[in-house]
Amino acid sequence: MADKSLVALHPALRDDIADLQTRRPLPGPRLPQLDPFLFLNHHGPQTYPPGNRGLPFGPHPHRGFETVTFILEGELAHSDSGGHESVIRAGGVQWMTAGSGLIHAELSPEDFKRRGGPLEILQLWVNLPSRLKMTPPRYTGLQAPDIPKIAVDGATLELISGQWRGRAGPVASLTGVFMSVVRMQTGARLAFDGLEGRAVFFYVAGGAVRTAGAEAPAFNLVELSLEGDTLSVEAVGDAVLVFGHAEPIGEPVVSHGPFVMNTSEEIMQAMRDYQAGRFNVAAA
Repeated sequence: MADKSLVALHPALRDDIADLQTRRPLPGPRLPQLDPFLFLNHHGPQTYPPGNRGLPFGPHPHRGFETVTFILEGELAHSDSGGHESVIRAGGVQWMTAGSGLIHAELSPEDFKRRGGPLEILQLWVNLPSRLKMTPPRYTGLQAPDIPKIAVDGATLELISGQWRGRAGPVASLTGVFMSVVRMQTGARLAFDGLEGRAVFFYVAGGAVRTAGAEAPAFNLVELSLEGDTLSVEAVGDAVLVFGHAEPIGEPVVSHGPFVMNTSEEIMQAMRDYQAGRFNVAAA
């Protein structure tokens, strides 16, 4: 078995949204996508004062992909046109399949706006293949206790989807995506295998690690080769990673704002359907 090799490190670029501190490693100047991973926003870490306005993500549409949202600190209130509502707290995750179309809002609960507090949230967009672009929307909200935590020699892997060391994550990915949050103490080591031909999503949300012969500090996306079956990671300092992998889709990607399809014609149809109110409105 061969190790995956380093292609490049991609520092996240700062792109604040009003008073929300935001970093974005993907897409970046040298990496438009990491098929099937399309986009990552890293909000925070920061502390909101009492009487704040909270998150600014009011109702907006999506079609053709999935969003995976990691709440590292703080809390997030979700509601969508399919009738799903939840408040996910620190350590939780929400996995939303927009599919044929959803309108959702991601806001801070009223009590968070009143009292303030720490906030750190990451949102990852995962593409869907053409055969699943118009799949029925669905939503899964997981609190921290819902997510299996696998401890290995100073590291803990929080397993969201896929299988690892005989355990299975609670989300059944439509496309076989493995997804996790990894928390490592200084000096801890983890090894992964079964990665041949799979695109690895590896973002250092905090701390620093050494992998594939390089040190990757916080706020860097690690791009690795498709070739290679194994990967080892060592924590240089206490570290938090978002670590996933998936088979590349290998199809054209045409995006326009919140829509990700395969052709320009499909983007135009998405806009027409949204304007006509066809985005999965829950039955009365």
